Amino acid sequence: MKRKKSLFALSTVLAATLIFMPSCANKNKSKTTGFGYNSRKWGGFENHKYKGQETGPGLVLIPGGAFVMGSTEQDVLYDYNNVERKVTVNSFYMDETEVSNLQYGEYVYWLQKVFVTYPEVYKQALPDTLCWRSRLAYNEPYVEYYFRHPAYKDYPVVGVNWLQATAFADWRTDRVNEMILDREKIHPYKDNKVIDQDNFNTKSYLANQYDPTTRKKMKGMPRDYRTKKGKRDVAVKDGILLPEYRLPTEAEWEYAAQASIGNSQFENIDEKRIYAWNDLTVRMTHGKEKDRGKIMANFKRDKGDQGGIASQLNDAGFITTPVYSYWPNDFGLYNMAGNVSEWVKDVYRPLSFEDLDDFNSYRGNVYTQVKLDEFGEVYEKDSLGRLQFEAVKDADNVNRRNYKTSDNIGYKDQTTYNNDEQQYEYGVTTLINDKARVFKGGSWNDRAYWMSPGTRRWLDENLSTSTIGFRCAMIRVGSPIGNSKKRKKSLPSSGIGRGKMK
Repeated sequence: MKRKKSLFALSTVLAATLIFMPSCANKNKSKTTGFGYNSRKWGGFENHKYKGQETGPGLVLIPGGAFVMGSTEQDVLYDYNNVERKVTVNSFYMDETEVSNLQYGEYVYWLQKVFVTYPEVYKQALPDTLCWRSRLAYNEPYVEYYFRHPAYKDYPVVGVNWLQATAFADWRTDRVNEMILDREKIHPYKDNKVIDQDNFNTKSYLANQYDPTTRKKMKGMPRDYRTKKGKRDVAVKDGILLPEYRLPTEAEWEYAAQASIGNSQFENIDEKRIYAWNDLTVRMTHGKEKDRGKIMANFKRDKGDQGGIASQLNDAGFITTPVYSYWPNDFGLYNMAGNVSEWVKDVYRPLSFEDLDDFNSYRGNVYTQVKLDEFGEVYEKDSLGRLQFEAVKDADNVNRRNYKTSDNIGYKDQTTYNNDEQQYEYGVTTLINDKARVFKGGSWNDRAYWMSPGTRRWLDENLSTSTIGFRCAMIRVGSPIGNSKKRKKSLPSSGIGRGKMK
């Protein structure tokens, strides 16, 4: 009798649970109104399946987290410009390797082929091969061959200034998104003959700056309920286009270089690394027996020693080495120490460590908005196919930036510092300005000290050297964790067209 009672009570609880459980029977209806999604009958509001952000070509997912940013080495220059502090970065993607001569060569080839009317675009993008020249050294073969000869095609591109690296990242964004549209059978062109301003630009495309009459039929696209043409442009809400490729921020680069994921346990980082690997030295002390004692990166070991002696080369790199040389760190990134130093996105300030945010730390934002005409419409594309932007001004007509307003000429913010105790006047007490950009990591011509991720240097954004290259990054949108399955070689479909209008 007691057993029957307990069974009856259990069945009552289960029934009540089933009654009050939220229904998942129909995911194609709004939980707000009950209207059907992707249905012209209910207004045509679209809700397509989204499988998550795909990994763009060449990128590796870097899971975000907290870490101690700053130099672990002795401050031999006494700059005190990177004191340790704890910050958090969002998950992001980063190039597995430095951008190679082959990759950059593809870029300048495309510019020369497309911008027929504007050959200066191609010329301005070319690396400065004269960066190899030194008054008291015979480096002319590198001037002639390093960027052009196939022997160096897999070596990191150098002689590229910060502005050129940024332009490359912008171009790469457009080409990857163009590839995605083509993969999804969505063609923004009438044919493949793209000249000058008719080239595909992501922001121009999203602003409907392409003539729909020149577009081929968009297979698989949901029918726009407002028109009878049966086609529309891809929008941000579809989730098919990738965010922009860009230079990594200083915080992102340093976080990726440390790769402390290899030293973490139970939400603790047991040991902070001096370099991009665990050892206290620059030689391999673990791993396979045959690798023991080998140099871990390409750097200058001592004065006059670029790579060791004949038959006993230590790092086998007199100058740069191929981008896949040596061992990757725990994030799977190659040459985050040595080979070439790398541009990052930040403007340099010696006191950045004192006033940056502790989440997604970055100094250098200049906020912009799309330029509109007198009727409030978006200006047409410029001669290079790009949208026109203008700076966002605040009440005092000063460009809004994420670094201190006291950095702007003729403007002081009394609330920024305590009674101006740490104030330095722009252009008066420092030679550093908004064109000074940070570069990180050691190069083939640097001592081991500069391979520590926390060290930082700066150079004018218009200058380039034979020791500085770059790699690109991209923000991770949505979940910071990402798909547990490897998706690097099998990019997911966008989901567009899976929920067609009924």
